[in-house]
Amino acid sequence: MTELDQLPERLRVRVVALVAAVLPSVTPVPASLRKVAGFAPARRARLGSAAIRDALADDDFREHAAVQVAAVPVRGDDPLDEAARAWLSRPEGWQGVVTAVAADLADTRSADDSAAAELARLEARVASLQAEVAQQQEAHAAELEAARAEHKVLRQRLGSARSELRAAEAERDRAVAERDEAVAGAREATARAETDVRRARQLAEEAERALTAQRREGRSSRDQATLRARYLLETVLEAATGLRRELGLPAVEGAPGDVVEAGLVGAGDAPASSAPASPATLEQMLALPRARLLVDGYNVSKQTWGNASLEAQRSRLVTALGPLVARTGAETTVVFDAAASTARTVVPAPRGVKVVFSPEGVIADDVIRQLVAAEPRGRVVVVVTSDQALAADVAREGARVVPSPGLIGLIG
Repeated sequence: MTELDQLPERLRVRVVALVAAVLPSVTPVPASLRKVAGFAPARRARLGSAAIRDALADDDFREHAAVQVAAVPVRGDDPLDEAARAWLSRPEGWQGVVTAVAADLADTRSADDSAAAELARLEARVASLQAEVAQQQEAHAAELEAARAEHKVLRQRLGSARSELRAAEAERDRAVAERDEAVAGAREATARAETDVRRARQLAEEAERALTAQRREGRSSRDQATLRARYLLETVLEAATGLRRELGLPAVEGAPGDVVEAGLVGAGDAPASSAPASPATLEQMLALPRARLLVDGYNVSKQTWGNASLEAQRSRLVTALGPLVARTGAETTVVFDAAASTARTVVPAPRGVKVVFSPEGVIADDVIRQLVAAEPRGRVVVVVTSDQALAADVAREGARVVPSPGLIGLIG
């Protein structure tokens, strides 16, 4: 029998209730009471009383429990509570306190055993409820602290979200303002462009009307000049015929130019060929009266400046022909092949040099054949090309053919 078993029942119940109320705070908790310590306070005193009684046989556990019980405030002046605390803590004179209470309990045991038991049970219940309330207060305090921390974080996030919202609204307003400004600028530029287009159309219409009037006046002037020239020519022919008939002059065969041309070509009446011509010979031919120069553009430029772009080739060839035309006065046309292209680039040309592109689907060689065929027999027509088929065709039409290097040697 342990010391606790020697106490009266009510005092034993009070001791167990006090220890059960503070059991989770006792350190260390014996292994036999670890499960009991996890119970609710009311269940701890009711279901774990036997285990608590057995554990109180250990003086170390009892002393640790007494320390925790002493920390719980005393409820009024209760001899039973005082005796239970004294038995646990064992202060000086504790035996007398426990004996006196035990004697009082023994005297009144028969009368109020049932009331004492009920009281003890209620006291244990109160103690467990107090412990449970304390735990709930601690849990509520922890939950409140967590809620406050979460509230603080949410307020910070709300502030950040509001700042981001204000920044986004400012950015949106700035983008809208920039868009409106751009739209206004585009509309203004469109209005200016439409005004310029209308002005340009008016100028073009005025220029076209002026050009039409000028052409009409020029055609009238040419018709009058042609009429006067023909009249003078007929007068001179009639006078020459009358003079020849009056003097009885024989008919003259040939012309002074035939002798010069025969010497340049190499045979009196032989047709022109594509034999190599020196730069000096070519310039002499172009210096003849009313000489006509036709240049196969890309045939010449690709042999000379083949690494350059077509635009650069055209520009260099046309520019180089300027001094030659200025010296010789030859009527010069440069024909470029554009059969496979729909674009016709404007090429700036020196005075006296014409630049033409073949029509779509027509090669430059055919254009040159047409130009040679349009010339009258006897006029000095020089074709610069290294294309043998083209050279043969224009030679049969009476043109003089010069290979491309012959022209390059003269203008290069």
